[in-house]
Amino acid sequence: MTRIISGKAKGTNLASFKDGSVKPTSGRTKEALFSIVFSKGIRGSFLDLFSGSGQIGLEAASRGFSPVVMVEKSKRAQKIIRENIARTKMSADVILIGQAAEQAVKKLADSGAVFDIIYMDPPWVEAEKSFYQMQEQLARIMTPDGLLVFEHEKRIKAPDTVTVLEHLQSCNYGSAMLSFYKRK
Repeated sequence: MTRIISGKAKGTNLASFKDGSVKPTSGRTKEALFSIVFSKGIRGSFLDLFSGSGQIGLEAASRGFSPVVMVEKSKRAQKIIRENIARTKMSADVILIGQAAEQAVKKLADSGAVFDIIYMDPPWVEAEKSFYQMQEQLARIMTPDGLLVFEHEKRIKAPDTVTVLEHLQSCNYGSAMLSFYKRK
C-alpha cells in the first residue's frame, strides 16, 4: 500500500488503483526525489503533472511545499486524489486541476503562475513525447532557480538536447529514472 513517508501526514495510507493500471512511484524513488530536492535548498510551490493517485503532490504538501497543484485528466484518478486529500487532511495546501497536463500548463502559464518544483510523471509510453511537447511551457512556469523533475523508464535516455532546459543529472531507481532540469 502506498503511504506518505514524511511530514505532517506521515504514515497515512493512500487509496490507489486496485487493478494495477497505474504503477505508483516506489517509496525508494519518492524518498530519493525529496532528498535531492531538499539538498538543493528548494522549497515553495510544487506542480505535480500526471498526478495519478496524487501521492507525489501529497508527499510534497506533507513536507511543507505550498501551494501544491496537482493535474490529472482521468475522472477515476481525480476521485482517488480527492479521497487521498481527505485522508491526509491537506485540502488547504492542495489544488486539483482536472484536465490534460498540456492544457493545464498552458492555462497556468497564461495566468502567470510559477513553480519552484515541477514534477512530471507521464505514462511511460508517452513520456518522451510529452516532455518535448511541453518543455517550453514548463520553462515559462518555473521560477528562475526552479527545478523540473521528469520521471521516466530507465531504458529511455533522458533528453539532454532541449532548447529551453538544461539537463543536470539523472538517477536510476529500479525501473524508474528521475531526470533533473533547470531553465537555461
